[in-house]
Amino acid sequence: MKLLSCAAILEGMSESPENPQQPHVPRPVTPGTQASFGTYGGRPVSFVRRGTRLQGRRQAAWEEHAERWAVDVPRHVANTSVHPDYTFDAEAEFGRTAPLIVEIGSGLGDAVCHAAEQNPDTDFLAVEVYTPGLANTIIKINSRGLSNVRVVEANAPEVLATMLPPGSVSELWVFFPDPWHKSRHHKRRLIQPEFADLAARALKPGGLWRIATDWSNYAVHVRDVLADSKDFENLHTGERRGPESPLTQVWQSGVESVVGGAPVREGRAPVSTAHTGPNEGIDETGGWAPRFEGRIRTSFEAKAHEAGRLIFDLCYRRR
Repeated sequence: MKLLSCAAILEGMSESPENPQQPHVPRPVTPGTQASFGTYGGRPVSFVRRGTRLQGRRQAAWEEHAERWAVDVPRHVANTSVHPDYTFDAEAEFGRTAPLIVEIGSGLGDAVCHAAEQNPDTDFLAVEVYTPGLANTIIKINSRGLSNVRVVEANAPEVLATMLPPGSVSELWVFFPDPWHKSRHHKRRLIQPEFADLAARALKPGGLWRIATDWSNYAVHVRDVLADSKDFENLHTGERRGPESPLTQVWQSGVESVVGGAPVREGRAPVSTAHTGPNEGIDETGGWAPRFEGRIRTSFEAKAHEAGRLIFDLCYRRR
């Protein structure tokens, strides 16, 4: 699905087909929201919205159970936007007061549903723009008899900026975000200084931000972004550096020099991504967290391991 800029949307709606003399008055865009500078403005987006069509059991699950498990948010400019006047009331939604964990980019729901099953005293909100993934999550919610998971089809920055009350989140999870390998696309990466500010707004003091990626260049990017943030502290500063650093191991192995980290087929030359970042030989900074035990190994992560790539975990505390 092609995402249009706000200007393009408004230009196409400038006149009513029925009455060309009557200009269409667009809904106001609140300054500072993602609708004003993100998905619908000049700023590049952090995701490519894949297919939204539902079929088979996904369609059936959505029709039967979305009203119960999917948060019905009022839209603003596009069908993944969140109206800035809307606030999510977790206590009313879950019928109790409990810690809230939010996963950004929940995919097919494997991680969030496993965690919810293991932690019945905690509530979970799965944020995703991929409708079939949300439908899959709903299937898992029903099959496992979970009551502590909700899903929302929404653009993550807007969820953090306005939908969630300030300081309402105990933990924020971002596992394996799109790496946007090409240098000219690095501006599309989800975790940027502006996103860190939004994360700090939503997290309570002492709340944790857990991040995982299987690409070294993105891992270094995240480490650099959050090292400059006044709102977060790395819980593992200086740890796993030198020969023990996964970054050192990736540089020495050269696994990321092949697309996907996959073995080279016989008779084929390796194709370099050319976007794995500078190889400094030894990572003297470190700061990598041990694997988060609460994260189940999904099929996506399993493919990364099969390709020989290493997983980088980072964990930050909201000051």
